[in-house]
Amino acid sequence: MNPYFAFQWHITDECDQRCRHCYIFSGDPCRHLDSMDWNQIEETFYNCIDFCRLYNRTPYFYLTGGDPILHPDFWRLLDLFHDHSIRFTIMGNPFHLNDHVCREIKWYGCEKYQLSIDGLRQTHDWFRKPGSFDCTIEKIGCINRAGIRSVVMTTVSKTNIEEIPGIIDAVAEAGVNIFSFSRYVPSGGDLDTSMTPAEYRCLLAKCDRKFKEYEAKGCTTYFNRKDHLWTLYEYEQGTFTIPADARKGIIYAGCNCGNCHITILPNGDIYACRRVAESKVGNVSEDRIADVWMTEMEEYRQYDKFSKCSSCRLLAFCRGCPAVAKGTSGNFYAEDPQCWASEENGLIIKENNDEHNESRTA
Repeated sequence: MNPYFAFQWHITDECDQRCRHCYIFSGDPCRHLDSMDWNQIEETFYNCIDFCRLYNRTPYFYLTGGDPILHPDFWRLLDLFHDHSIRFTIMGNPFHLNDHVCREIKWYGCEKYQLSIDGLRQTHDWFRKPGSFDCTIEKIGCINRAGIRSVVMTTVSKTNIEEIPGIIDAVAEAGVNIFSFSRYVPSGGDLDTSMTPAEYRCLLAKCDRKFKEYEAKGCTTYFNRKDHLWTLYEYEQGTFTIPADARKGIIYAGCNCGNCHITILPNGDIYACRRVAESKVGNVSEDRIADVWMTEMEEYRQYDKFSKCSSCRLLAFCRGCPAVAKGTSGNFYAEDPQCWASEENGLIIKENNDEHNESRTA
């Protein structure tokens, strides 16, 4: 349904930090750091363009790493983007940003620059490194002054769940353009991932109240309700309704995996989802992305295999986070561990209900 196709492209593993919840380093802090050379970068870029031309999609790149700005061909790649009128977002660190760098990135076509804040000062610096919190807050100003939309993403776990309302205050005060959060996917680090559905729903309720309070005050920060369980929460609140003209067999929203997104790693591996450790579907040096999309990626579009979502009225609009399910139970199609949908709240439909049997085809 979306004309855009998103490529989350990790051009290097090089990074100034070794974050406790990083999918690259949390399982193996001494792992070999991969990085694409220029020939691989060009080959990958045109493989992506070929895919979009074939399927009539508009390419959008989320350029990341590691920290992509550390790659020796970072600016050369931005030249390539600029020559092809490609718009893009950078997801990186704050340490190498200043007003001049941000203005240059803006000229090349960067629309958004995403930073991370994973707690208040002490907690964030524990996750990342000393001084990281203050540096991140400071560089938000550089990004804004350059005319790039500043984005702050928070990774939520039980370790920092109580600090999320305080983070909202901090980013609003700093003038962040966009704020959102998603949940940590268990990947071998030392974070507590045992949030219950009730605890997570309580967090969404607290954040919803805070978002609305800031919006009522005219706050310019856009609070992006990114986690798909927001759809479940808003359905309960009556602020989301299933469209009357929604057609069976169509996925309208929810997890992008298998629909309009792939990840490419520095070694060329193509992943259905960066947060699903075992979701490799090909390699850009060996495979045409357009072919992979119609073959190996089909494994991630079998919506009737979702153990809980396939029985839910919100199947076409939510599906929770399969990466969290996979990281928790080992099964991509398992129940999202923080989902509270049930028969009692009218969302899970019994097996012998005709409406359920029809919904399984969506």
